[in-house]
Amino acid sequence: MPLVTAFLAGILFGSGLILSGMTNPAKVLAFLDLAGPWDPSLAFVMVGAILVAAIGFRFAGQRGRSLFGGKLHLPGAVGIDRRLLLGSLTFGVGWGLVGYCPGPAIAALAVGGRPTLMFVGAMIAGMAVFEVIERLASVRAARLQPPAHAGE
Repeated sequence: MPLVTAFLAGILFGSGLILSGMTNPAKVLAFLDLAGPWDPSLAFVMVGAILVAAIGFRFAGQRGRSLFGGKLHLPGAVGIDRRLLLGSLTFGVGWGLVGYCPGPAIAALAVGGRPTLMFVGAMIAGMAVFEVIERLASVRAARLQPPAHAGE
C-alpha cells in the first residue's frame, strides 16, 4: 500500500506542477525576470506550496509516524552552513539560467522535449559527481581521524 500511495502522491504532485506552469521554462524565467515582463503568477503557486508544506511538517512533527505507521525522516539540521549556501546558490543559478529545477524537470519528462531530457541528464550527472565528491571527502576525513587507542 505505501508504494501505491507514493505513486499517487507523485502523480498528484507532477500534475500540479504541469497545471501550474512550473514545467514551462519560459513561464518560470518570466517569473524570475523582475526587470523584464514579470509574470507574478508562480508566486501564488509557491505560497500555496509553502502553506501546504508548513501545515504538513507541523502535523508530522507532532505525530512522529506516517499515516501508515512508518517512521518519519524529518530534517534535523536547522543552521545555515557552507553546504546549504553552496547548494542554494547552485540550485538558484541553475533555475535562473534554464527555468528548470529538479521536480518540474522530472514532471516535464511526461510532455517531453529534447531540452528537458538534456537538463535531466545533466542533473543526474551532477548528482553523481556530488556523490563521488562526498564519498571521497568521507574517506579523506576517516583517514585524517586519529585511531582510537584501546585501554585509555
